[in-house]
Amino acid sequence: MYWVTPRHLAGDDGGLADQVSATLTGAGWSSWPTARSTLLHLSPDDLRGAEWVLASDPFQLGGLPVAWQVSARPHAASAMTEWNAYFTTGVPHEALADFLLALDARPDPAVGFDGPEAVLAALTAQGWIRDIDHPETTAADAGFSSSFTLCLLPPLIHDADPRPELVGWQAWAEPVLGAPYLWCATFSASTPHDLVAAFASSLASPVPVLRRVLPESAEGRLTLSPPS
Repeated sequence: MYWVTPRHLAGDDGGLADQVSATLTGAGWSSWPTARSTLLHLSPDDLRGAEWVLASDPFQLGGLPVAWQVSARPHAASAMTEWNAYFTTGVPHEALADFLLALDARPDPAVGFDGPEAVLAALTAQGWIRDIDHPETTAADAGFSSSFTLCLLPPLIHDADPRPELVGWQAWAEPVLGAPYLWCATFSASTPHDLVAAFASSLASPVPVLRRVLPESAEGRLTLSPPS
């Protein structure tokens, strides 16, 4: 086991399901298996949901299968979610857990008031660099191995706003240019920017994380320290 930096290249240690489920259970969310062999978690007020969908052969982002789908509804009687966020395998579980804890703490999970600058400010506060050509929408880590951008979204990303050509946040890690992605995350257009900022801030945090299993694609870009 090692302490690993940077976090955004540390991978999920093979524990993305268990670690995130433990976070939600600790926050008082209920859970049960579904008929699709997924595991659904719901907040006590039934407004927030997180579903482990990997077993249901989900769609892919960046060539990777979606593992978690997170959503929020404006009220418990609503049949439609206001927004959805999708996370593939390989996402550092600490960042997803911090996103979910921010969602859990939010009085209104469906409506956001902050603008996209909240996300970029969270990243630059941790040393990420704004894109020269698109400083208002895009940032990358200093090693240019991970990126965050506000852009048109791929198909199958569901949002309550039906207007075409809406933009949302996408993030990914590409440790080696042209190699397969390590992980991807996509947030539908109505996802509150402050929640995306919580994920971004955790992802870019310089605080080391513990790992038993290291992603091969990030070899040479990780700093390892034995636990004291």
